[in-house]
Amino acid sequence: MAFGPNPPPIQARICVKGGIDAIKFYEKAFDAKCPFQQLADDGKRVMHANIELFGGEVMLHDKFPEFGGEVVSPLSCGGVSMTININLPRPSDVDDAIARAGAEVLMSAEDTFWGSRYGRVRDPFGHVWAFNAPSQGAVS
Repeated sequence: MAFGPNPPPIQARICVKGGIDAIKFYEKAFDAKCPFQQLADDGKRVMHANIELFGGEVMLHDKFPEFGGEVVSPLSCGGVSMTININLPRPSDVDDAIARAGAEVLMSAEDTFWGSRYGRVRDPFGHVWAFNAPSQGAVS
C-alpha cells in the first residue's frame, strides 16, 4: 500500500534516473527503509516507492517521459530546484550523516552564524541533502 493511515501533510517526491539503484543507495547511505515499491510494467523502473529515513518519508520514482516531461531527474536538467533538509538532534550527527552518505560533499559540516552545525551533500542521483543540528551551546 502506498499510503498508511496517516500520511504526513507534506511529502517530497523525488525523481531519479535509476530508481532501484537509488533505493539501494539510500538504504546504505542513510539507513533508509523501503516499505513500499511498485515497479513499472517494464520491470526496470520504479513507478512509486516510499523511503523512510531520518524519522520522515520521501517518495521516489524514475522519470517517465511517456507521461509528460514536467518532472525530471536532476541529472536530466543539470541541477536541482530544492534541497532536502534533515534536522538532527546533535551537532555530531551532522558530521556522521555526511561521512556515512559517501556522497559528494558540497559543504563540509561547520558551525554557522545562525547557531547550527550544518553541511550538504549531493547524492549520485543529483539530489542535494542538507544536514542541520543546533550547535553546542545554542539556545533552544
